[in-house]
Amino acid sequence: MSVSSPPTIAPQTKTDAPRLSGRLGVASVVLIVVAAASPLGVIGGTVPLAIASGNGAGLPFIYLLATGILLLFSVGFTTMTPHVPTAGAFYSYIEKGLGRRAGLGGAFVALLSYLALEAGVYGLFAPAVDEVVRAYGGPSLPWWFWAAAALAAVAWLGHRNIEVSGKVLAVLLVAEVVIVLVLDGFIVFGGGGPEGLSTGFVTPSTVLSGAPGIALLFAILSFIGFEATAIFRDEARDPDKTIPRATYLALIVVGGFYALSTWLLISVWGDGTIVQKATDAPGTLLSETTALYLGTAGSHIVQVLLATSLFACILSFHNIGSRYFFQLAGQDVFPRKLARTHARHNSPHLASIADNAVVALFLLTAVVAGWDPIVQFYTWFAGFASLGIVVLMTLTSVAVLVFFRRRQTAVTDWKRSVAPALGFVGLLGILVLILQNLPSLVGNSTALAVAVVVLILACFAAGAVIASRRAGEKRQGDYPV
Repeated sequence: MSVSSPPTIAPQTKTDAPRLSGRLGVASVVLIVVAAASPLGVIGGTVPLAIASGNGAGLPFIYLLATGILLLFSVGFTTMTPHVPTAGAFYSYIEKGLGRRAGLGGAFVALLSYLALEAGVYGLFAPAVDEVVRAYGGPSLPWWFWAAAALAAVAWLGHRNIEVSGKVLAVLLVAEVVIVLVLDGFIVFGGGGPEGLSTGFVTPSTVLSGAPGIALLFAILSFIGFEATAIFRDEARDPDKTIPRATYLALIVVGGFYALSTWLLISVWGDGTIVQKATDAPGTLLSETTALYLGTAGSHIVQVLLATSLFACILSFHNIGSRYFFQLAGQDVFPRKLARTHARHNSPHLASIADNAVVALFLLTAVVAGWDPIVQFYTWFAGFASLGIVVLMTLTSVAVLVFFRRRQTAVTDWKRSVAPALGFVGLLGILVLILQNLPSLVGNSTALAVAVVVLILACFAAGAVIASRRAGEKRQGDYPV
């Protein structure tokens, strides 16, 4: 295995910070970030929960609403992209609009959020693999065994060029999307269930029934990962075009897929009975539906693809987390050696090791503490990540508005102020919903919910303090510029 020799690192300037390179096109970036959203995992896991505790048959409309809010957010996000030359995703935008302290504070929140989500998904992946193995007559092994095996596979792929991961993700993503679309096709041509095709999503009373706010919360959580398009800026073929196009395409594809598949899943069981069905058996709703239309073989395929979908999700978040380590190391926030690239693969191989090390520590903690992989480990870590990432999107919306207010550019008012402001209002409303329902996201524990909020504030404060110290060193002439 060829590893680059340590290069001589010159003082950091705006032009010589370590950078990755690559030839990722729009399709490759879309595949990576859509895989992070785990479409099959959403349809099989999140959607039944959203139906049961949200607004039932009105859920497809909520997915369209969530898509609209995130598209409004993306208008300002992508309009600002040419003015943000670094591949730091949210924190680069926040820094550009709100200053270095807010930017680095956001970077710490982002990094820990993605690491938490990456680690938490292992808690879903391992039991899913164990279920598949047992279904085919294999032994039942501890969940940490499958988590460790996946961790090794992610380490191998993370060591190599991003295009290798992109190919793996392409195969896994296409497989999981195709099986759901095949199921969708059978439902459409079969005319739905006993009640026919659902009309709940176009019926105002149904859309507003139950708890539409909870439904919107679950819908937004289903999109986490799309916003990471900008982290691959340096590896994109033409970043000023690739990143905006990939962002819009990822949102439209994912949002359309969720709305369509949710509508048809509801149609199978009927508007009048879907809530009870989802409440009674949320974990088996998709497999039961698949068995009805594609038989036992189809149900087994979905079972296997659910596991591979979760692996694709882990790999995507690993790629994102590694690049956060890489970019922050290039700015001397972390040890500079983490910003070295592999001589042959041109990958952030040391940053990848750092990402895996932190995730391994999280996994070890869960095993030693005896946490349930789904009920505790995944739920707690996903709750933290969800709040952290929505906070980042809200701050990014503010940064976009402030940036364009201070800077005169030849863009329309729609792109510089109207759409970003509408997106900010929508995200702020979602943030309030998450805070109100955070205890339910972290095991129905108010104390744990408070701890999550305190930890996010502490992460942000730590980043701001480090930025302040760096600024002080710079004024004293000790910090390279």
